[in-house]
Amino acid sequence: MNSSGASMHKGEKAHPHAAEWDPLDPEVQNDPLTAYDRMRRTRPVAYSSRWGWSVFRHHEVRSILSAPETFSNAVTRHLAVPNGMDPPEHTEYRRIVEACFLPERLARFEARCRKKARAWVRRLVLKGRVEFVQEAALPFAAWTQSNYLGCPTWFQNRLLRWTLAHQQAVRSGNRRELNRLGMRFQQLVIEMLESRPSGPVADPEENLTTWLLRQSVWGRPLSYEELTSLVRNFTAGEIGSLSSALGIVIHFLATHPDLQQHLRAHPSRIPCAVEEILRIHGPLHISRRITTRPVVLCGRQIARGERITIVWIAANRDESVFPQPDEFRFDRNPESSLLWGAGIHACPGAPLARLQLRLFLEELLSQTREWALDPQGLVTRATYPASGFSALPLRLR
Repeated sequence: MNSSGASMHKGEKAHPHAAEWDPLDPEVQNDPLTAYDRMRRTRPVAYSSRWGWSVFRHHEVRSILSAPETFSNAVTRHLAVPNGMDPPEHTEYRRIVEACFLPERLARFEARCRKKARAWVRRLVLKGRVEFVQEAALPFAAWTQSNYLGCPTWFQNRLLRWTLAHQQAVRSGNRRELNRLGMRFQQLVIEMLESRPSGPVADPEENLTTWLLRQSVWGRPLSYEELTSLVRNFTAGEIGSLSSALGIVIHFLATHPDLQQHLRAHPSRIPCAVEEILRIHGPLHISRRITTRPVVLCGRQIARGERITIVWIAANRDESVFPQPDEFRFDRNPESSLLWGAGIHACPGAPLARLQLRLFLEELLSQTREWALDPQGLVTRATYPASGFSALPLRLR
């Protein structure tokens, strides 16, 4: 990877450090796992005009996650509840978010999710040949996230179209389109909230959106802007990573038939297998921070106010923590994985994501004898900001 493709963004000030790599270089895009591995081994902290200081090693990522007072999450001028906040604001909103994923809420949702996964898999099996990403991963992710919130069907359909448009705008760097899509999402959420039936409801705890409308921060009700940010985080923010995770797991098992048969015989091992597959090939590329004081990472002097990019995929493949990182092992220490983050910003929706992945995989394994890559189709890797696959043709039987 050379740095010749690294370029200044319009309006960006010159930086004293020369670009050492370009995360959007075609070589990186074509094979991000290999590219990130190479960077971790040769330049574990590297500067680029696009991502600022990229951090690739597990140890340094852990140190960043354990010091939120030094590595701030307030990296954007846009409201991002709660993942774009630091304490005490983060603490106030995080308590609401964590209450959205209480075990009793997940237990109520499990039966609905199981029923949907079973019906979805049945349709796939009847077809025999499917393009898994478009026919299963993306629409199932859109349904599960919005249904968990209690959103109407029309919102689910528009949400999926919005997500695909947003990914394209991020990929192209179209700031004007990103701003337009941001306003469009707010309009969608307001329309959904205002269409909710007025008056008392039989069980407000059953519908999470209704519950959110009744929450308050700092002694006042949540504003529509705050609700929009929360809904965007729960839905659009998760559809991409959940659908990527589904595609990665299904592809891995299609190319490792022995493991697929092992899980068919031992379904209790599915959760452990999912975690290890997603450690090998993560569904989320990066998260961002900004320094609040001068720091040193891997011997690199980094000033206050610098952009820091955590490269999750690289950290979870660090051979100093995970020997032979490409090798699937049931005996890895789950506490070492950073799949769901760590520290005060660890993913609060991890229990829901684990539930969704487990249920879909249980149904697919129980309703099939095998699945494999369809030789008549073309497997296509996804490109940043997505991970995994943009096309995954399968043959099921």
